[in-house]
Amino acid sequence: MPETKHERIGLGEKLGYGIGDLASGLILNFFGFFMFYYFVDLGGIAPAAIGIMLLITKLIDAATDPAMGLIADRTRTRWGRYRPYLLFGPIPLALAITLVFAAPGDLGETALLVWAYATYTLAMLAFTAVNVPYGGLLGVISPSSRQRANVTGFRMFFSAFGGILVGVLGTTLVRELGGGDEKLGILLTMSCIAAVSVFCLLTTFFTTKERVPPAGTNGSPWADIGVLVRSAPWIVVAIAAILGVTAIASRAATALFFYEYVVGDDGQPVFGILDRPALFLTGLALGQVTGVILGSALQRWFEKSHLLIFAGLLKSAMIVLFFFLPLDAIWPQTFVQYLVGIGFGMLMVLSYAMFTDIAEFIEWRSGRQMTALVIAASVFGVKFGIGVGSAIPGLVLEMTGFVPGAQQSETALLGIQLSFAIIPAAVMIPAAIAVMFYGIDRGVISKVESDLSARRARAV
Repeated sequence: MPETKHERIGLGEKLGYGIGDLASGLILNFFGFFMFYYFVDLGGIAPAAIGIMLLITKLIDAATDPAMGLIADRTRTRWGRYRPYLLFGPIPLALAITLVFAAPGDLGETALLVWAYATYTLAMLAFTAVNVPYGGLLGVISPSSRQRANVTGFRMFFSAFGGILVGVLGTTLVRELGGGDEKLGILLTMSCIAAVSVFCLLTTFFTTKERVPPAGTNGSPWADIGVLVRSAPWIVVAIAAILGVTAIASRAATALFFYEYVVGDDGQPVFGILDRPALFLTGLALGQVTGVILGSALQRWFEKSHLLIFAGLLKSAMIVLFFFLPLDAIWPQTFVQYLVGIGFGMLMVLSYAMFTDIAEFIEWRSGRQMTALVIAASVFGVKFGIGVGSAIPGLVLEMTGFVPGAQQSETALLGIQLSFAIIPAAVMIPAAIAVMFYGIDRGVISKVESDLSARRARAV
């Protein structure tokens, strides 16, 4: 259907929707970079114990994320289906994420592990209650695939900007706010992130609009799930998203260990206020912004699936190149990490654009409107990738004999390198292979949009 027949989305609404993912970018990047370090190196918990905790909490997400999607799809309020959760959810989310790093200092190892399980599970439940409806909103903000892809670009830009802020300010704020107490600095920095997140999500609520009308009834939730898990396009993009995030999460969770134990970095700034870990994160995040811009622009001329394969292979190749650079090659490492970020940014913006296309494809083929469920299952995939990626260092470091705060053996140093480079590069290969079976091209999407527009017009 011609683009001119759809209500156009203004710049203010695109910015308003996009800034909501600044909250997610800040939260997930901070968790990914500091949580493993907080509980293992500062808290003294065995690496494998935290790794298993991260995996188990993701199994909980396997139930809660789709459940939240089903609930959101069936919500009917004067604010719409998805926007109400952006009004009532941000404050509970802010409290929950802060609680993770508020562990009393006198807890023993077992009690601290219980604290990690309880608070991180609560935090992820609160995140689900906000982030799944936020993702569902993207699917109904416009009936146009091109406009949704454009809005996705704004979303991914702000998500990447969250990574930049954590990269540029994260270690600095921890150092300055904590006054030498890293645990206190992490808690206070997360408190700042929580406050910013509330502002971002409320901004999204007040500036956006749902344009795709809800179906009269969605029928059986189990039937929705059955349709989704039999959808080949969703399966292959979910695999790519899971493995793409797994690679980045494993790398991020190991970065502080890499610089402390492999490089021997003393934590001093090397460029302005940035120390080497901060420069590493900033390079990734700047590359991610570049990748979002490239991915958003190039999909006008190339198939999204082809670009997704390219992005995964670029990311894998650059991680391998980083591994072979000298440890003191600060600026070559930063540039290569920037290229890793380009691949990651392209992968994320294309994945989320494809997920909304898949939601419409499923509605066109099955007659079932299940946007939030598709997004929820995709959010679970991303969170599962974060969980697996964060668990990999825990399991590998445990098996290779890592000892917190001690001089590491050659085997333990190899374990850090495995988690930081070799495993993240390897998992991108099956991701690229999976996307070859996507099967939804621009011609298919054009027909889907045209047919769905005609159906909705008849239903009015």
